[in-house]
Amino acid sequence: MQRSSSKIEPQECRTCWLRISQREVELDHDHQGEWRWQLAAALLCGGLGISAAVLNSESFLAPGAARVCHVLAYLAGSWFAAEETWEKFREGKVDVHFLMLAVAAGAAAIGQWTEGVVLLFLFAFAGALEHFAMERTQREIRSLIKTAPKTATLLAADGSELEVPVEQLRPGNLLRIRPGALFPVDADLSSGETAVDESTLTGEAVPVEKRPGDPLLAGTLNLWGAVDVRVTRAAEESALQRIIRLIQEAQRQKAPSQRFTDRFGSNYTLGILALTAAMFLFWWLVQGKAPVHSSAGAPSAFYLAMTLLVVASPCALVLSVPSAILAAIAAGARRGILFRGGVAVEQLAEIRTVAMDKTGTLTTGELRVEGVESFPPGRESEVAELAYALERLSTHPLARAVTRYGRFHALPERSLSNFASVTGCGLEATENGSRVRLGKRSWVMETAAGQPGEGFSEGTQPGFSEVWLSCGDLTGRMKLRDDIRSEAKAVVQALHERGLHTVVLTGDRAEAAAHLKDALGVQEVRAGLRPEEKLDFINQLNRSGNRAAMIGDGINDAPSLAAAHVGVAMGARGSDAALEQADLVLMHDKLESFLRAFDISVSARRIIRQNVLVSLGVIVLLVGFALAGHIPLTLGVMGHEGSTLIVVLNSLRLLLAGGASLPTLKTS
Repeated sequence: MQRSSSKIEPQECRTCWLRISQREVELDHDHQGEWRWQLAAALLCGGLGISAAVLNSESFLAPGAARVCHVLAYLAGSWFAAEETWEKFREGKVDVHFLMLAVAAGAAAIGQWTEGVVLLFLFAFAGALEHFAMERTQREIRSLIKTAPKTATLLAADGSELEVPVEQLRPGNLLRIRPGALFPVDADLSSGETAVDESTLTGEAVPVEKRPGDPLLAGTLNLWGAVDVRVTRAAEESALQRIIRLIQEAQRQKAPSQRFTDRFGSNYTLGILALTAAMFLFWWLVQGKAPVHSSAGAPSAFYLAMTLLVVASPCALVLSVPSAILAAIAAGARRGILFRGGVAVEQLAEIRTVAMDKTGTLTTGELRVEGVESFPPGRESEVAELAYALERLSTHPLARAVTRYGRFHALPERSLSNFASVTGCGLEATENGSRVRLGKRSWVMETAAGQPGEGFSEGTQPGFSEVWLSCGDLTGRMKLRDDIRSEAKAVVQALHERGLHTVVLTGDRAEAAAHLKDALGVQEVRAGLRPEEKLDFINQLNRSGNRAAMIGDGINDAPSLAAAHVGVAMGARGSDAALEQADLVLMHDKLESFLRAFDISVSARRIIRQNVLVSLGVIVLLVGFALAGHIPLTLGVMGHEGSTLIVVLNSLRLLLAGGASLPTLKTS
């Protein structure tokens, strides 16, 4: 067997993304905790406003000191809004921050300092709350990047150890991982046994035992036992980095509802400014109200215009959708559920059918050797050794199972020559002049000297696979099994309770598919499907208006994932093609995570509707009163900022819950 070279060759172009990610973390760190400063500014603004009111009371009658408190309150309350406004001005835009500053300045101009302070306090407080929610959504991605190992211990050919940067590791390198260290890249366990904490990727706190041949994921923790591992993927291609990319992409993508509220940006702001100016002229020139100050106690035209400007500002509407979307993304990420953007959050709640692949979705996807048989009997160990010698040179799923079996049982590595892979049949090689074949029964039996006797059962049971071997006068087979996931039946029942139709799409035999239908209770099974036939089925659902989610994990599932209303990829171990095409990734590698994702999506859509209804309703109501001139500025400020607080708190409820109220499935 030819071993990969352990020589390290730096490849700058392949490390660029890792360095960019690190810079993004550093930039995020600059804004970390900003909400605390905004909250402090809001509380200072409120405290100074209360002090000004006290100093203006009959007990003190200190108007000069009160005015100083008002000015200081204005500075504290408008500081962050002024920063945002300046940034928008540099981009040639105006937004709601400018409206708030304009109203506060207008209130001061007509002597309504208290109303201005109330406005700035509530606006600053709502901003602090919004940034708090945003920071909670960023915390998961920051922790993933920061905890990613930066160096690794490389084992050279002479057994010496060398500390190297993680980005220089390549597939085939042999690493030593000590207890308490993080695995720096995706790898296979080469020697030793340990238990691994995979909670950083899957959210599962229970340690996972690892034995030779088992896969290991970057960013997971080696709990005990020094082990040697063989790198399978470069650092930038590891499961950890793929998760980071998925989360970052998700936070940049906008949902349909969010794109709708984005329309209430600069154009809406300019429109409100124009309406306010027009209404000021109407109240002044047509209705004859005093332009700025009114001596009779009636509100002036400017006062009414400022009130209209406040209540028409769409702060709550602008925040209504993105706050809920980001909260849903963060709530999912905390539970190992990665929504790839707001579109996935909204669309998952719309599905009516759940189509599932069999292998790796309803089953564990990892075959294991159930038994070894030989003819003549008594030579089972020889069958296993020959199968291990052939399969350790292959990457087929059957080969992985046989290789794990061989490593676990410490089978000797027999020397074979003339290795060849025969497409659609199996593997063959030569040992001491004898031809060794491993693969399909019909192909293996072409060269077998002996035929199986009565000790061999014909065919395989549903859920089992087999691989046959022949070498001289020896014939044998290894029986392998892909177990149904323990939670699969409970998940299928829960999907039915939610009114969703379930269908299994598999390329497996009809007998195995029928067994799956009986065991799990799925409503429909389609067996013997090629990838293009799975795609045709999904397209038929789309044309009929039956929105479907497709759950899969392999390359053959990628076209169906891309075509489905929502594509769902299983686990960090899913193929690159499946992960790239999926709208949703279940990092737990557990099917019940899909239920939690569906419930989060339903909750998010409900919260979005509530937020939009509240924000639009308040704007329409307050604008109507403002146009009629029947609402004081103080009440307008409280109504406007109150709706903003309600929207943010309503979205934050989803984030703080994090799906904790979702049902826990009982598996049989």
